[in-house]
Amino acid sequence: MKARILPFRHFTLTLRTVVVLGAVLILVGTPATASAFTFFTIDVPGATSTEAAAINPEGQIVGNYADAAGILHGFVLLRGTTFITIDVPGATSTEASGINPRGEIVGHFLDASGADHGFVVRRNTFTTIDVPGATSTEASGINPRGWIVGNFLDAGGADHGFVLLRRNTFFTIDVPGATSTEASGINARGWIVGHFLDAGGADHGFVLLGGSTFFTIDVPGATSTEASGINPEGQIVGNYTDAAGTVHGFVLSRGTTFITIDVPGATSTEASGINPRGWIVGNYTDAAGSLHGFVAFP
Repeated sequence: MKARILPFRHFTLTLRTVVVLGAVLILVGTPATASAFTFFTIDVPGATSTEAAAINPEGQIVGNYADAAGILHGFVLLRGTTFITIDVPGATSTEASGINPRGEIVGHFLDASGADHGFVVRRNTFTTIDVPGATSTEASGINPRGWIVGNFLDAGGADHGFVLLRRNTFFTIDVPGATSTEASGINARGWIVGHFLDAGGADHGFVLLGGSTFFTIDVPGATSTEASGINPEGQIVGNYTDAAGTVHGFVLSRGTTFITIDVPGATSTEASGINPRGWIVGNYTDAAGSLHGFVAFP
C-alpha cells in the first residue's frame, strides 16, 4: 500500500556555510560480540532486497527495497506487520533514511533527469531538500525538533555534510582535514554522527557535539569505520571492516565500549539506526548473497 500523496512542494533555502573547527579525538575500546541480541529479519513482501535504515521510539522502521524490476522504493514498517511504500511523485527511485518520534521521514530520490534530491515527508506532504549550489543532495536523519542532516556534492564534486534547521537554514559540516564528510544521524540533543575520509583515503566515523567538537570513532583493528545512527543516550551504531575485508555492525556505548553486531549466518552486517530503547536496525547479506533488513533487540 502506498502512502497517501498530497501536493508536492519545493523550496529553495539560503545556505549558510560554517566549517566547524574543534578537537578531533579518537574513541577507542575493545570490541565484544553481541550475543545478547535477538534478531528478526525484515523483508518487504515481493522485494528482491530490503534494507532497514532507522527506527523511532515507537518502533516505526524506515528503509528501502528493490522491486522485481530493480527499482528502489522507500518504506515505513508500522507495528511490525504493516509496510507502506514511500514513492516521491515523479521520481525514478526513492530511498527513506530517517524517522523521528512524530513520524516525519527523510530520504532522497532521483528525478527523471537522474539528479539526486533530498526530501522530507510531514503530514503526508513531500518537500524537496536541495542545498543551494549543490549538484546532489541526500537527507539521512531527522531529530524530534525536525532538524535534518545529510550530505551534498558541491560544484567541484567535493562531498560535505549538512544540518538543516527548522528556520530553513543550512549549515555545512566538514571534519577538519577531511577530503569528504557525510552526516548520517542526529539525536534530540543535536549530536551528529557520520563518517569522513582522511587525506590518506581512510574512512573514519565521527560524532559532532555542541556544533563545535568532533570526536573520531575508530573500531580497534578495523580498516574502516562508519557511524550511522545515534540515540538520545548517546549510543552510536554503524559498521566497520575488519582486516579480512568482512563488514560488521557495531554499537558504541559510553564512548568506550564497542560491541560487534553480526546477524547469525550472515556474510556481512551493517547497523544503521538505534532508538532510545536500544533497538537496532540495519541490513545483512545472507550466504546466497541476498540483502535483508533486520531489527535487533537487546
